[in-house]
Order: sequence, then C-alpha cells, then structure tokens
Amino acid sequence: MKRRPNEGRTRQDWAVDRALRLLIGSLLRLPYRWRVPLMGAVTRLLVGPLAGYNRRAMENLAYVFPDMPRERRRAIARAVSDNVGRTLIENYSTPELMARMAENPVEGPGVAALEQARASGRPVVLVTGHFGNYEAPRAALTARGYSIGGLYRPMNNAFFNEHYVATMERIGGPIFPRGRRGLAGLVKHVRGGGFAVLLIDQFMYDGALLDFMGKPAPTALSAAEMALKYDALLVPFYGARNRDGLSFTITVEAPVPHSDAETMTQALNDSLDARVRRDPAQWLWIHRRWKPHRQSMRAAARTGP
Repeated sequence: MKRRPNEGRTRQDWAVDRALRLLIGSLLRLPYRWRVPLMGAVTRLLVGPLAGYNRRAMENLAYVFPDMPRERRRAIARAVSDNVGRTLIENYSTPELMARMAENPVEGPGVAALEQARASGRPVVLVTGHFGNYEAPRAALTARGYSIGGLYRPMNNAFFNEHYVATMERIGGPIFPRGRRGLAGLVKHVRGGGFAVLLIDQFMYDGALLDFMGKPAPTALSAAEMALKYDALLVPFYGARNRDGLSFTITVEAPVPHSDAETMTQALNDSLDARVRRDPAQWLWIHRRWKPHRQSMRAAARTGP
C-alpha cells in the first residue's frame, strides 16, 4: 500500500532529509547569485537523473507532444530539473528572496483589481501553477503589504516537510495543509475578506475532467467554488523566471469572470496552458499531472460492467 503524504517516518526518509539539510545549509553560506545556479546545476546533473525526474518529465512531454524530437524533450527535462533546484534554494533563502521581490516589478491587468479589492475589503482567490517559481509572485505581493493565505500539499517525507513548511510560512500569510481541516482554515481567511493562493495543476482523482495541454486532466474546482461562494475575485498570477536565472517577470492577469465553477476552472487551466506552451521548460513536468491509467479506471468504475 502506498504511504500517504507525511505519514510515518522511515530511516530512509531521515537519511534523505539529512542529506538535503546538509546540501541546503552549505549552499546558504554562499552568496545568493552563486547558490541559486549551483543548486540548479546539482539538481539538473545529479538529483534529476537519480530521482527519475528527467525520465518522468520526458514521459509527460511525449504524452502531450508526441511529435517532439527526443533531444528536445531531453533538453526541456534537464531545464525543468534545473528550475526545480533553483526554486528550492530560493524559497529557503527567504530574506534575500523577499528583498529581491520587493524591488521586482509586478505587472499585468490584474494589479489594479487587487489594489481595489484590498481597499474595499473584497476577498481574492489567486491561482497559479508550478511554473517558474510559484512562490515568487506571493513574495512580491507580500512585500507590498498583502497578506496571502494558502494551501500546501504535505511532503511524503515528514522530516523534510517540517522545515519546508517553515519556508512557506516565512514568506507571509497563514498557510494550511491540504485536506478538510486545512481548507476550512483557508475558507475562514477568505470569508473575512482575505487573499488566498491555490495551485491549479495537481492531479485530483475526484476532480472535474477538464482540458489541460490538450489532454483530459482531473482538476480541483475549489478555487472557483470559493470565489463564487464568497464573491471573491478569481485571479491568475505567475512568476516566470527570466533569462538571467535569478529575476522574475511577475504578472497578475485580469480576474476570471464569474459564471460556473467548471467554466471558470477551465479558464484557469487555459491561462496556465498558454504559459507552458510558450516556455515549457519552466513548468514542473515531473508531476504526474494526467495519470491516464487511473483516469481509465475511474471511467470504468462509473460506467460499470
């Protein structure tokens, strides 16, 4: 039986956590401009191949882009692992990340909508994906005085989860573990006129079967449902990594018009889809986003013999 996230503490988990603590702790002693690309290189050259990240990314790329040449898929997979490493050490470098995001411009048609919502006390549900550094836009808004709560998925490794959650908490705003109790905490925050952030690009077995990258993808409707229930703005935002590998283009898109939860969520998928197609190396292709085998099992269970 597969172990549930954050359930149990094995010796292997402890060993992996100690190795990661040593690596992260050592890199944090280096100047920011060195530690970020170095962690990217370590993940691209060592962690990605050993952990199977590169293989999984290539499989997902082949599923979505069957005509893409193998060498192109390989190059994207390596770049994905590099971005994973950079993102991880950036999020552990909270003081430096926050200082940089305070100076980093925030652009897009949704900026004025956020300012108006904050002034009027209207809640906002911000939505992003595992693209670029997904914490960068939250850090940029936090540095500008916004308090943004969020949900997170606990790591399978409970030892690592303890300090990883602490990095998210330091960026600002209350965060809650995914699940019924965590969602209740986030709802309370939103109901009081707060801002929340949710990630839209994780496989949800019981989610609505919507399109993402041209494939059916079970997707949670919770962001749109929350926006409808509490009359909150539903706003996509992103932190795309720039070519220098250290700075970001922080974009707040226009709010998604209220209609019904599935239509609104499909609009969120389409927003992320467009960004991934423009720069596929910035999205987390190592996620098991589609799981076509499990989808076919779900379809069979619903239709019956």
